[in-house]
Amino acid sequence: GMGGGKGGGRNGSMGGMNGMGGADNSLSGASLLLGGGLNRSASGTGLNGLGGQDTAQEIADMDARFGSVGECVGQVGVLARDQHGCRFLQRKFDEEGVEAVDLCFDEIIAEVVELMMDPFGNYLVQKLLECCSDEQRMGVLSAVAQVRGEDDAAAAKEGAASASKDADKDTEDNGSGAGAARVDESKIGGGARRGSGDRGSKEPGDGMPELVSVALNTHGTRAVQKLVETLRTPEQVALATEALKPGVVTLIKDLNGNHVIQRCLQRLGAEDNQFVYDAARACSVEIATHRHGCCVLQRCIDHAADGQRRALVQEIASQALVLSQDPFGNYVVQYILDLGLPWANAEVMVRLAGNYAELSMQKFSSNVVEKCLKLADSALEEHRNVVVREIMTSPLLDRLLMDPYGNYVVQSTLSVTKGVLHSELVERIRPHLPLIKNSPFGKRILRLLLENKK
Repeated sequence: GMGGGKGGGRNGSMGGMNGMGGADNSLSGASLLLGGGLNRSASGTGLNGLGGQDTAQEIADMDARFGSVGECVGQVGVLARDQHGCRFLQRKFDEEGVEAVDLCFDEIIAEVVELMMDPFGNYLVQKLLECCSDEQRMGVLSAVAQVRGEDDAAAAKEGAASASKDADKDTEDNGSGAGAARVDESKIGGGARRGSGDRGSKEPGDGMPELVSVALNTHGTRAVQKLVETLRTPEQVALATEALKPGVVTLIKDLNGNHVIQRCLQRLGAEDNQFVYDAARACSVEIATHRHGCCVLQRCIDHAADGQRRALVQEIASQALVLSQDPFGNYVVQYILDLGLPWANAEVMVRLAGNYAELSMQKFSSNVVEKCLKLADSALEEHRNVVVREIMTSPLLDRLLMDPYGNYVVQSTLSVTKGVLHSELVERIRPHLPLIKNSPFGKRILRLLLENKK
């Protein structure tokens, strides 16, 4: 589905009103244009079209009112922000293809950043990205790659000027292409889009490419995910990843933005996603200990090339002591233990050494300790026995036996050991039995010991 796990096509209804405040001029235009029927709340009926479907009656009304796309020229921005207008244009893009797209393209590109963040406009941009030419897609990319808070005309001059001297930078010739597209955009009214020149205060997102702000937006995230899905040439991929790169950690940790990075991981090549792997390694703890970041990190591991995976797993394993104790980080450590890489598992166990008893009495880390004990690989038996010895010789053993988490770890040590080590473990526990038989958790250990005797 469209919505990285968030509500599919109906999300048009979210925040139905935002964006209406400042848009008085276009609003009256739209009301006139649409016969007073400006409707900004998605009805949430059928989900086949992007952003829902119009009824047969609504389709007939719109067709009667506008007939052709040609009659919409000059009003595309207004229509795109209206529920029925947006669906009308999408339908025309589907039915009439290139001609319809070409007629509307200049008006869409002139305010593509705002449309991508509009409750309805984002669906038209998504449809455009499905239907447009590679050249038009590059136009969209150039517009969203522009840095926020820079005056468009100034940026265009800069783009053109720097294109010549930056040609040797890692973006090959993208600079010149982007410069040209920007100059063009300011001609068709993009320059008037926001009066950044006379704005004294800095706004959030200033100094970041527009694409980052769009990806962080409830509606924008869908349009950016679609953009990632529709990238077709190496040049397009390079422009998109360069624009996402400055905000990658912010995106990974964001409710909306994390879906964009996950879409990159799914859809782009491992080399194209290097910017994500660089950030994941550089900020591993910050990302792994975050509600959304911990999920993205697991997807990074899934989609990595061998070298990327090795480097990232090595980094996570080296931080295992901090991460194991975190509500989100512990899942990342467990995830790498489940990969069954003997070198990684050995590294985690070495990093936790000396702390096993304390870790066994904490909610999150006790799960990691149990996982270490249950790793079946024979190559790791020596490491596992080190864990068992550390726990059974710990001065905290009596506390572990009565601890709501620790008692589970001790149960695991009993169930994974055999032979001499097992007997020694039982002997170590025996002196504590009188003390623990009244503790609710201790009773479980007693039961286990009795079963083992049989």
